[in-house]
Amino acid sequence: MPEKLATSPYDALLLLSFGGPEGPDDVVPFLENVTRGRGIPKERLKEVGKHYFLFGGVSPINEQNRVLLDALRKDFAEHGVDLPVYWGNRNWAPYLTDTLREMVTDGRRRIAVLATSAYASYSGCRQYRENLADALATLVDEGLEPPRVDKLRHYFNHPGFLRPMVDGVLASLADLPEDVRAGAHLAFTTHSIPDASADTSGPAEAHGEGGAYVAQHLDVARLIVADVREETGIEYPWRLVYQSRSGSPHTPWLEPDICDHLETLHGEGVPAVVMAPIGFVSDHMEVLYDLDTEATAKAAELGLPVRRSATVGADPRFAAAVRDLLLERAAAERGCAVERCALGALGPSHDLCPVGCCPARAPRPAAAGTDSPYV
Repeated sequence: MPEKLATSPYDALLLLSFGGPEGPDDVVPFLENVTRGRGIPKERLKEVGKHYFLFGGVSPINEQNRVLLDALRKDFAEHGVDLPVYWGNRNWAPYLTDTLREMVTDGRRRIAVLATSAYASYSGCRQYRENLADALATLVDEGLEPPRVDKLRHYFNHPGFLRPMVDGVLASLADLPEDVRAGAHLAFTTHSIPDASADTSGPAEAHGEGGAYVAQHLDVARLIVADVREETGIEYPWRLVYQSRSGSPHTPWLEPDICDHLETLHGEGVPAVVMAPIGFVSDHMEVLYDLDTEATAKAAELGLPVRRSATVGADPRFAAAVRDLLLERAAAERGCAVERCALGALGPSHDLCPVGCCPARAPRPAAAGTDSPYV
């Protein structure tokens, strides 16, 4: 048996994710959850949901979270981390509120939270914190004493998140025809967000053009390119591009879109492209549809060879990184000196989101930050 590692003050880990439909009848109710408060008609949601219907109405994200949940439990058991791991979603079962209620019933009082989003942005961080605050408020309304929840820091530059992506890019390059491989370009993709959200992402001192959101993705791209160069001896040209845009066409969002970028590269005579979805933890619907379906079809139309590299998913190195983040935060909460693991120019992220970090359009309570009402 491995030596038991110190995880106090935490008595549980919560895997917190977005959620997704698991059958055709789930698609519209799921999208109603995602868009609640925006007044979008049901007929429009059916149109929006066509991507899901192409895959039988099933998003892969829930199954991928089950696999990650198993990987975390296996890693913890093998390395002496005696801590239960729970799972809750923002927009579909298992719902976050139900999971927190279960955790309180099980006697859990201090919970570390891993969100399946590695970068700073409103939708990738603060919105998760707002959902946590909403769920805790519901427990209070039910007469339950809310637990303390601490969101683990952003892990975009942790080697356990980066190294699997490097291997994915190398495998995709190796899979290209040999006559186009050396001239290939790398297209690092992430979810497009409104310019205004990007510009105010991260702490206030990081605000500006693209904010922390763009800066963090660029740092990851540079790290991957450097590792690929070390392995192959080739400095592959690259660019950060975007996908999965939604919302009003009149609102500026981060560009260029991956399909537009493929057209540009083809027009410049680039012989092949590797699409690397660095903004996503797993191969969920945005990856399956926007890259594997839509962008791949655009490349075929152009006659441009493309490969799509793997996301991190449940790679054992990522599970080990989660363990590292948990033990690091636990030690910090106990007042111990902590050496935080981070690569690149930006260094490790903060533990507590400061006031003004990734602000929403309308102020709402958010847990797990310096302004949290639940401490």
